[in-house]
Amino acid sequence: MRVVVIIPSRYGSSRFDGKPLANICGKPMIQWVCQRAMQARCIESVHVATDDSRIRDAVNRFGGNVVMTSSTCRSGTDRVAEAAEQLGLDGRDVVVNIQGDQPLVDPRCFDAVVQPFYDDPSVKMSTLAFAIVDPREISDPKDVKVTFDHNGDALYFSRATIPHGRDGTDGYKTYKHLGVYAYTQKFLECFRTLSPGRLEEIEKLEQLRAMEHGFRIRVVVTPYDSPEVDLPVDIQRIEEKMAAMGLC
Repeated sequence: MRVVVIIPSRYGSSRFDGKPLANICGKPMIQWVCQRAMQARCIESVHVATDDSRIRDAVNRFGGNVVMTSSTCRSGTDRVAEAAEQLGLDGRDVVVNIQGDQPLVDPRCFDAVVQPFYDDPSVKMSTLAFAIVDPREISDPKDVKVTFDHNGDALYFSRATIPHGRDGTDGYKTYKHLGVYAYTQKFLECFRTLSPGRLEEIEKLEQLRAMEHGFRIRVVVTPYDSPEVDLPVDIQRIEEKMAAMGLC
């Protein structure tokens, strides 16, 4: 079983144009994500999937791998699936999908999200969750929450606070969904053919498509947060965290 990371990356963004190439501590953000992924024990290779020559050139400059994909991809998952097809992966191989806006992702997150495929042959898709420590994230719709059953399979993902404590928030944890996914190549091909779901359209959360079509998503709780860069103002916060970690 090969395990590869594919990072879908596009230049255009309504909120932050050119985000993958934003300078963070002297490097483009996409470079940080690639280098963090390569430090994981289980990863064989890391590839950036893009349709933009500016991103391609930036990745080439730091020696990364690029797969050029169609400009008509509907979503990041479609871009990842197209890249995986070009790489000639076997149906049993595992593809890890991470967005290029998580420069602080811990390498151990990749090992964690892949582990279910070794432990349980029935797993087709997995993702990560982190127990929220910042109270603001519990109610912020930008931070997606997830609930899961006793087996670790997702019950629901939402921008709302779930579960919602009738008697307050004391006595239980609220989990934030981290945007790191893993799939078998066979299921990734299946996923790209599924029609969008009603809940997916409401919440604007692509992972709900799999659940609405009856597929399970195994959730792995990790102790390592992976803050995202959504807007230019977030860069200073990320650089401060990196400085504290001795990364810049």
